[in-house]
Amino acid sequence: MDAPTAAQESLPLSSDALLAQLDAWGLSYILHQHVPLRTVEESKAVEDDLLVPGETALRLKNLYLRDRKKRNYLVSLQQDREIDLKALGAQLGVGGLSFGSEERLMEHLGIRPGAVTPLAMINGAPKGVRFFMDAEAQTADRIYMHPLVNDRTVAIPRADFMTFCEKIGITPEWI
Repeated sequence: MDAPTAAQESLPLSSDALLAQLDAWGLSYILHQHVPLRTVEESKAVEDDLLVPGETALRLKNLYLRDRKKRNYLVSLQQDREIDLKALGAQLGVGGLSFGSEERLMEHLGIRPGAVTPLAMINGAPKGVRFFMDAEAQTADRIYMHPLVNDRTVAIPRADFMTFCEKIGITPEWI
């Protein structure tokens, strides 16, 4: 299933409403519109048009995962990192990691496949989703992520992303 802006009204929180909330909190971002991106490979095809020369950018791959005890995790990593779910589970201190279903993704993060993003923690935090973020984010100038839909990308300065996390009551667990 696609996750474009045209379908955002079917989400618990629309992309437009999220952007309005970022604006209300005084957070800065650059909004880019593009074709729907579902994979890292598709993202790489357009990222040269988005990046600012000279900036340290973090482009993400995002995983919605569940463990054997049905606990939910959002893991956001630098897009080129190799992922071994067993090793990742050991690093996170949880066992039996697997990808969450499309239904659970909507229930716990309020998004569709292809639009998984740290910004979905605005929906996930109240539902107890644990958020893990690549430690590389701590040195990035900007972090690139979808605003709940996959035909938009926002470039958010690191400090503003950390303010977003504070506003929704989460602290990223760095990995």
